[in-house]
Amino acid sequence: MIPDELQHRPHRRLNPLTEKWVLVSPQRTERPWQGQVEKASRPASQTFDPSCYLCPGNTRAGGVRNPSYRSTFIFVNDFAALQPGGPAIHHRDSNLLVAETEHGICKVVCFSPRHDLTLSRMDLPSIRNVVNIWTEQYSELGALADIRYVQIFENRGELMGASNPHPHGQIWANETVPNEPHIEQLSQMYHLYEAHSCLLCDYLEIENKAAERIVCENATFIALVPFWAVWPYEVLLLSKRHVRDLAALQEAERDDLADILKRLTTRYDNLFETSFPYSMGFHQAPTDGEPHPEWHLHAHFYPPLLRSASIRKFMVGYEMLASPQRDITPEQATTQLRALSEEHFLDR
Repeated sequence: MIPDELQHRPHRRLNPLTEKWVLVSPQRTERPWQGQVEKASRPASQTFDPSCYLCPGNTRAGGVRNPSYRSTFIFVNDFAALQPGGPAIHHRDSNLLVAETEHGICKVVCFSPRHDLTLSRMDLPSIRNVVNIWTEQYSELGALADIRYVQIFENRGELMGASNPHPHGQIWANETVPNEPHIEQLSQMYHLYEAHSCLLCDYLEIENKAAERIVCENATFIALVPFWAVWPYEVLLLSKRHVRDLAALQEAERDDLADILKRLTTRYDNLFETSFPYSMGFHQAPTDGEPHPEWHLHAHFYPPLLRSASIRKFMVGYEMLASPQRDITPEQATTQLRALSEEHFLDR
């Protein structure tokens, strides 16, 4: 249990996955706000938008027409950040100026043909279809000879940079392991070497005993506000069983993943009765052919909202130059999220 005194005094907490500290300043929650106020986000109101690049049958910005899809729909991003093929170029001017080509593939996954739905408002079979697509793409892209990491993610809402309100996510498959999963891999490898056990399995055992940061759970997945959370309502989604990737999940576990995604995102929407913005992504084992016993499947949810649907947390100043900082404690955030209904506010 976290000492009660730390719920009221400045302190810092260590993230064992990244070896980075976050400054927690609970005494700042009473400060007045005269900063930027955002427009509250509302769900799209129409099931089909003739001007949407992602709706069924419409022509995308790149000139390709979407099929009249009725379930999930996946395609190669028309404006991809990574491209396959081409020569491998390495440039080095001393040890300070280094550049090299990075090959890869970027795909877009439309979660639903309906323009007005998000994960929180989709039914479980539809979310299960999304889980199936994620799993299939992780395996298919990861099997390519020049792909060593598959990053599955969703940017939801304008505040997190989503360029289109149609429910969708992305999959970027890299030739190398990107920065964040690489850092997590090193931490998990070190813990396995030192403790002869999985870092996140050990952490989950601690959280189960404390029971003060768990938001919701089912038979095989658990959603909690991590002890080291940076964003106000950040959530870590963990598989209870030690599995390294989505492909290792059993059928019942995939059902449970769909279930907890809906329950968590519904709670998010209910918090401020808005279409809650976030960036979400799965971290799982690289696809480099190695066994990776250190890896434990998990997903990060990073939502920017702070006090209401119109006040966001900015990562600026001290956060950019020194260390991340948060005002409400993870325990306070958990209390708020855990108390929320799992019936969506628009369906009441």
